[in-house]
Amino acid sequence: MSVSSFPYPDVQLDLRGTPCPINFVRTKIQLERMKPGSLLEVLLDIGEPIEQVPDSLTMAGYEVEEIIDCTDYFAILVRCSVISA
Repeated sequence: MSVSSFPYPDVQLDLRGTPCPINFVRTKIQLERMKPGSLLEVLLDIGEPIEQVPDSLTMAGYEVEEIIDCTDYFAILVRCSVISA
């Protein structure tokens, strides 16, 4: 399996088993700690987390670059924005 088609994340955050909205809050805190332009990979459960977190991140000004279906969970790649809050 080739991973070269996927960008390599700077940080991975495994939030499987973490309920909403805690998973969004933890993702946002991690993004705020990262350098602008960095890439964060977040692992999320099927259901409410994958339905809510990507949209919430987009509304908060972050760029969700990719959503990957990993069968039992999802991985999202989020670019840490340079937008000031």
